[in-house]
Amino acid sequence: MAQLGLNDILGALRNKPSEARVKVITKAYELAQTAHQGQKRVSGEDYVQHPIAVAKILAEIGMGGKTIAAGLLHDAAEDTPISLEELRKAFGEEIASLVDGVTKLGKIKLRGSHEEYYLENLRKMLMAMAADIRVIIIKLADRLHNMQTLNVLPPEKRERIARETMEVYVPLANRLGIGEIKSQLADLAFRYIEPEKYVQTKELLDKKFSETEKYVNQSIRELRKELKKGGINVIDIHGRGKSVHSLYMKLITHDMDINRIYDLAALRVIVPEVADCYEALGIVHRRFRPMVGRIKDFISLPKPNGYQSLHTTVFGPEGKILEVQIRTQKMHDEAEFGIAAHWIYHEREKKRRSWRRYIFPKRTPTPSKELIWIRQLREWQSEMGRDDDAFIEGLKIDFFQNHIFAFTPRGDIIDLPEGATPIDFAYAIHSEVGNHATGAKADGKMVTLDHRISNGQVIEILTAKDRKVPNKDWLRFTKTSVAKSHIRRELRRAGLL
Repeated sequence: MAQLGLNDILGALRNKPSEARVKVITKAYELAQTAHQGQKRVSGEDYVQHPIAVAKILAEIGMGGKTIAAGLLHDAAEDTPISLEELRKAFGEEIASLVDGVTKLGKIKLRGSHEEYYLENLRKMLMAMAADIRVIIIKLADRLHNMQTLNVLPPEKRERIARETMEVYVPLANRLGIGEIKSQLADLAFRYIEPEKYVQTKELLDKKFSETEKYVNQSIRELRKELKKGGINVIDIHGRGKSVHSLYMKLITHDMDINRIYDLAALRVIVPEVADCYEALGIVHRRFRPMVGRIKDFISLPKPNGYQSLHTTVFGPEGKILEVQIRTQKMHDEAEFGIAAHWIYHEREKKRRSWRRYIFPKRTPTPSKELIWIRQLREWQSEMGRDDDAFIEGLKIDFFQNHIFAFTPRGDIIDLPEGATPIDFAYAIHSEVGNHATGAKADGKMVTLDHRISNGQVIEILTAKDRKVPNKDWLRFTKTSVAKSHIRRELRRAGLL
């Protein structure tokens, strides 16, 4: 394997680096080289290659200089003579704090039952995430490189780490919207958890994609020509194949029949503005006949992790089915790098309008939409306390389960797990709305309080002031931890639980 160096990190940066950025990365690189000198990995390569690879991944997804520096130093405080205090003096509080956060996560060791380990791992990760989201992003990059070099470990250890990756790190990457890392982690974990199924699925994918490659290239040529004729400035248009694990998950739901999967190969069309996305969609539909019911507007109604794009499935050249995804460059970066894309645009904004620098705080701000999620995390942890059973069950439902959007009558978006009910919706708005709920409407029609909300529905909660205590039966069908905890609290206050 080729040795990585400083130029590999700097060459992977997604923005032209400032002198200050190059300086802090170079300083961290040099210290990492000194600190890890003589240390070897299980594979026999120099240990420093691991933090360099982690820093390169962080650069590729658009993280800032301080986060990349922390990636280079993430093992220094624990595995070398360099102390955290020395790092603080050399690099400042922010980088030292990031290194400390990653170090604390790294101290989680397997002990007792698998469920106990899983629980404590998730709890600590959520605490770190609530403190500084960048700690988790560094940990994801660390896990990705470890998974890429997992083959040198004994089989039992490989499978344990792969399962942990699939259960903990893949959902975390998904929740943060980092599609690129999520797909790589899922494929690598799948390879070690189900080696036979992995090989079978990969062979099926490779065979099918090789059959469609010529057709995809033809579609690209035709669409590029039509879009140019329509006056659309296309930044990029390229083909995208499904990952091995995502294909396997789809095959399970389609009786393992690959011919029933329409988005095996997709075209991604990247355009400058949101208006161009909708105009391009019209041009695509004029050129290729769309399939009924297969148009999805994730721009007007983004996915809960922030994903935005227009999706349409069409009958392309020779009548073959093809999915087309249309998005802006910013949407594309956010789809690939999730919350990490924030730092790409933060750096660009600083360069474009340098006079505004004085208003930015020293700490890089986290995106506002993520602040909402992190605030919910803190509130949720506070509600759960140390009730392990409630914690693990709530975590699986509230944060790792697929999510949907529902609307209030005023158009406010409420983010809920799949299977959520009007009672979950009510408590997501406010505890008083939930406590006084007497009925609900979905899209203007009366529904029962255990109705399963569908994505995009408008939900109206009917309340009565004279209702003082929630119904105990609600605990049977509510999904979210927030709703359950509020209901139990009120029932306990009334002496009914």
